[in-house]
Parts: sequence; structure tokens; C-alpha cells
Amino acid sequence: MKISVLGCGRWGSFISWYQASVLQNNVSLWGLEEDYSYKILKEKGANEYVALHENITLTCNLQQAVSFADIIIISISSQGLRGFMKRVTNYDVQNKKFVLCMKGVEEATGKRLSEVMVESGIDKNNVAVWVGPGHIQAFTKGIPNCMVIDSANEELKKYLADSFKSNLIRFYYGNDLIGTELGAAAKNVLGIAAGVLDGSGYVSLKGPLMARGANEVGRLIQALGGNFNSAYGLAHLGDYETTLFSEYSHNRKYGEMMVKGNKFEKLAEGVTTARAIKKLGDRLGVDLPITTAVVEACANSKAFENGEGANQCMQIILKLFERQTKSEF
Repeated sequence: MKISVLGCGRWGSFISWYQASVLQNNVSLWGLEEDYSYKILKEKGANEYVALHENITLTCNLQQAVSFADIIIISISSQGLRGFMKRVTNYDVQNKKFVLCMKGVEEATGKRLSEVMVESGIDKNNVAVWVGPGHIQAFTKGIPNCMVIDSANEELKKYLADSFKSNLIRFYYGNDLIGTELGAAAKNVLGIAAGVLDGSGYVSLKGPLMARGANEVGRLIQALGGNFNSAYGLAHLGDYETTLFSEYSHNRKYGEMMVKGNKFEKLAEGVTTARAIKKLGDRLGVDLPITTAVVEACANSKAFENGEGANQCMQIILKLFERQTKSEF
């Protein structure tokens, strides 16, 4: 197969490595010429996660990357998707199939990323999402995991899952696009909360966090028209180990460093996702105490840096677990 991957950061470079070295596909990997992630791959042929396989062609020419293949995988920051698609749709994408290997909710609109694609002019039947548990550091050591591909198009979903499967990644067919996308995005919010608990020495509260977190996300999924039980699938609850416990989790690390008054320099999608999901909850009348606590904690990150916010953050977390809701677990 010929695959184009747009975005050469952490996940984009891994996806290219997986497609080229594990599946033996030919890959065009695109990145912005001025970005560090592109420069390091161009100069060294590798980054801290993977080395460029011989089947990968690195390029900063977007038209070349878009025209290379009929299957285009996008892996960029979720908040930049709408603007990025304005560039992509300058080229012929009529028969292209797009796979979003990214998690988030657009903060300005509350839209899921597949909805952003449709509003950008892509037919919903040509859009799929690739989510689920797994860390690059484990995959590259040969440690397998399971992931999910979902789409409004049953045929496309099954084709991609069957084509991308290997002994390293087993793909399941998603059956609720709303739940798959929202669950995958929301687990990053729970990751920040878990990091706050780690940094504050309240690790034992991760049990209640997981139980109440899945319930909270399920209620929001249901309010949006999805299946409540999707919160207990691979895209959300199934991703808790890699997001709430792993040393490699960016969102967990962000929360841990924040409460200790330190800055985390890498991307933690849960920060903007928390704000976006809270807006959704407010609009739909869904009580989201955990999400609200994360939004409040992140808003006080400057106080943490000054050594003044740790106690305030813990008051938010403790209040969270004392709070009563109509459907607590």
C-alpha cells in the first residue's frame, strides 16, 4: 500500500515507522520545514522514538504528500486541524480516505475531529479515526497492544482495520463514532487528574477517579447521542493504563509536574480538551465535576509555578471526591 502521513511529531513518526517497517508499506511523511520535529528527522534520519525506514520518504512539500497516496493519515495537534485542512483541501482530495490518528475536541466549537473534517469539505464516508491504548516506547520494543478504528462508513472501517493489523497491533472495529472520539479525547483529561494525584501523594484516589471518570464521560457521550457504555471500551477505559499510570503519558506527566510547580514542555492535549469538554457539558446540562476540577487546576498553573497553588489544587481534588452527583458510579 501507499500511505501518506501528515505530521512528523511523536505519533506521526511512529505511524510512519509502523506502516513502513511492520506492514512494509511505502510511506510519504510530511512535516513543516521550520518545525523541530521535521528538522531532526531531516538531519539525523531519526528522532528519540524511531529511525526513518527505507520505505519512508520525508518531505515538506504538502502537495506532494497529499497526492502520493489515496489513504492519508493525519497526526497533528487537534486544535490545528481546521486550519490545516484549509491547506490540504487546496489540492485534489476528492477520492482520498482520511484517518485521524489524534485525539481531542475543538475548543472553539466543541466539535469532534471527524465533524471538523466534514465541515472542511471531506465526505463523512471518507473519514475514519484511529485511537486506543499504546505507547511508542512499548511498541518499538515489540510489546503488542490493541487499538480501535471507527468511522461512519462500515466498509472503510473494516478495510482499514484489516489492512493495518499485525502481530504488534490488533485492531478492533469501533461501533460508536461519537463514543470512540469523545472517549479517546476525554481520557487525556483524566490523565491530567491522575498526574495531580501522583504529584500530591494521593495515588490511592486513582480508583475512585477511574470509576467516576468513566461514568462522567459516559453521561456526556450519551447526551451527545452516543452509547453510554462506549466509555468502558478500548478508546476510553481501555486506555487508562497508558494514560493514568504510565511514565510515558504526557497528560499524566503534565498534571504531576504542574502540581509540583514545574513546567511540562511537551504537548498535553488534555489541557485544551478539558476546556472544550466543559463547554460541551455546560451547553448540554451535563454535570462534569472531574473535568471542571481539571480546568480549574490548569487555570491555576501559574500559582503552582510560584509555589502557591499546591494546596489550592488539593482542595479542588478533595472537593471533587466529596461531591455528590445523581449518578455517582
